[in-house]
Amino acid sequence: MGYTVGQVSAFAGVTVRTLHHYDKAGLLSPGDRSPAGYRRYDDADLARLQQILFYRELGFPLEEIAEILRDPQANALAHLRARQGQLVREIARLQQLTEVAERAIEVQQTGVSLTPGERFEVFGEIAFDLSYATEARMKWRDSEGHREAMARAGAHSKEDWRRLMGEAAAWREEFLAVHDDGEPADGERAMDVAEGHRLHITRWFTPCPAQMHRRIADDFAADPRAFALVVPPSQSRQRPGLAAYLAEAVHANASRRVHTEQQPRTGTTDEDPDRHRRLAR
Repeated sequence: MGYTVGQVSAFAGVTVRTLHHYDKAGLLSPGDRSPAGYRRYDDADLARLQQILFYRELGFPLEEIAEILRDPQANALAHLRARQGQLVREIARLQQLTEVAERAIEVQQTGVSLTPGERFEVFGEIAFDLSYATEARMKWRDSEGHREAMARAGAHSKEDWRRLMGEAAAWREEFLAVHDDGEPADGERAMDVAEGHRLHITRWFTPCPAQMHRRIADDFAADPRAFALVVPPSQSRQRPGLAAYLAEAVHANASRRVHTEQQPRTGTTDEDPDRHRRLAR
């Protein structure tokens, strides 16, 4: 009795128009017709349709599918191997496109409005991890400080970023020197370096009170992706325990600031530019 074109369309999940096209192309001509002239598909036709759909899913053009089905024993394996190679190359191409898209998203999420060439020139070995940028955006989406930091980052010019990154590099060298000299994390030198980092955030991104700085430092200690923004893992810049050392220094400096702020003012504030320069060195 066979199956109507509508029934086969429902079975296979293809349109009636597609089945008519396969028939016209000589790829799948039903084995029978009803007395009224309508197409009737038998089990062998359904098996052939299944093969066609399999090859279509792999991306084969109809002409090549027809060639395979004319002599499946002789041709199928060679065609499949060739298609596998094409798919491998296509996957590599799509992976490259994915990376390009990720970099474009990264620019939007980190607020850095520079061209890829300018970003490489300015940031060098410092890399923004997209997954961390995304998580940070979600984590701090209700934070006014985070919104201000993203807005200010987006407004920085190439020259701003050059100065910012130069300042950050100088701070990083001082931080590594303090650590490598064996200074205690709660000592004056380490706390001064921590204060330099806090002032750097305030100058370039958003006011950074002690409690905010503590949270930032805790992120550094908990997540290597965050710490890589200040001390990149390349060129052997990182050392075991370095992120925890910075977090301890930040907490010690925050406590020192709380104590200092409770004392009578002597005329020196965070807005003293000479103090900014001393702490940034």
